[in-house]
Amino acid sequence: MKFVCLRSCLVYLMFVLGLFACKRENAPDHLPLINETAVLHATSGNDAAVAVSWYQLQLKLIKETGGFTPPVAARAIAYTGITLYESVVWGAGGASSLKGQLNGLHYVPVPERGKKYNWTIAANSALAVITKNLFPNASAANLALITQLEIDNLEAFSDSCAQDEIIRSVNYGRQVAGSIYQWSTSDGGKDGYLNTFPSDYVPPAGAGLWVPTPPLFQPAMLPYWGNNRPIIRPNTPDQAGILPPLYSTDTTSVFYNEAFLVYHTGITLSPEKNLIARYWADGGGTFTPPGHLIAITAQLISEQHLSLSSAAKLFAQVGIGLNDAGILCWKYKYRYNLLRPVTYIRSNIDSSWLPLIGTPPFPSYISGHATFTSAAGHILAAYFGDGFSFTDKQKVPEGFTPRFFSTFIDMTDEAAASRVYGGIHYQFDSEVGKQVGENIAERVLGLRY
Repeated sequence: MKFVCLRSCLVYLMFVLGLFACKRENAPDHLPLINETAVLHATSGNDAAVAVSWYQLQLKLIKETGGFTPPVAARAIAYTGITLYESVVWGAGGASSLKGQLNGLHYVPVPERGKKYNWTIAANSALAVITKNLFPNASAANLALITQLEIDNLEAFSDSCAQDEIIRSVNYGRQVAGSIYQWSTSDGGKDGYLNTFPSDYVPPAGAGLWVPTPPLFQPAMLPYWGNNRPIIRPNTPDQAGILPPLYSTDTTSVFYNEAFLVYHTGITLSPEKNLIARYWADGGGTFTPPGHLIAITAQLISEQHLSLSSAAKLFAQVGIGLNDAGILCWKYKYRYNLLRPVTYIRSNIDSSWLPLIGTPPFPSYISGHATFTSAAGHILAAYFGDGFSFTDKQKVPEGFTPRFFSTFIDMTDEAAASRVYGGIHYQFDSEVGKQVGENIAERVLGLRY
């Protein structure tokens, strides 16, 4: 009888969900608020598995949905984490909303005072809505998976709840997701997946400047992404102290020596460095570098048995770091428009040389891998500890052996170096990228949670 009642409730909820879905891009500017310092009635539901299940699905969506390049994937990961965090923050006891702290986020719904909520159900509902909104071009089969995961999770966590509590929790999660999505639409990146290679962009021409690279010679990818609104307001001039070495073809110059290092590394590559380059490639058709890092985060959350509230905080922090790393990295890429090593080496050192890893279609400076991994690595180190060791198991499905790291900084250094081993970045691309990523992590960790 309990199962029949629950099924009836789910049918009703699906009807409600459909109504909300029709209105998702027209979320109200104002909803009834309660005193945000009110003590809320805590209830059952504190399982991080529901959050992990949504990130696992999003990793599949990133692989299989057109236009989800690394910066676009990082954006989706970020707004997912913020939605998750805000959907459970009032059940965490003493935690702070990110409203008013994040760039342009002025409104997030709050629960009704004195009412019971199941925070796992609220999180599940919120994650379903934000996932549908962030992946609108997903295949019909994958959209069906989103709906099915929401139902499966709701069934799994509703057994001990009253129907009114279930409905209240679902509706609250959806309202939170609607507010975060509405905020996200004004950041400049909403339609990035639709315009990966803008036809109106003409790259500047000149000595040392980026040109399309072999073998595909694709046009510039996401040249305007650096103009997007970051989630955290920069607190210092973003161009401070990051100029690349002066371009030169003189064989005694710093620039020539940096390019020769890439060339020499490539032609003398050890089996281990070859493996590292391929392990961290995360190119087209994969879960991307930001996806790799959020997959590691999800793995550690599961292995360390984090609570839902702790998982929500960590997912939000890593996601924000990845998004802002993508924006700032792309801003520098198209500010300096530095040519890739393959272009320099073939013109000045060895005309037949090609890198181990295919060169992506955007300027070299700074390294996205280094920036993404440094931001995430420093955030993870702040949570788990500087001496925390772990094994990355996320590339096993691709045929790689699980990879052990003594620290998160070791992971960051290896991922950054992998792009030099692969022949697609100068070492200074990676070194400055790591610095930029660390600065972003510091800003993320400086928020109140």
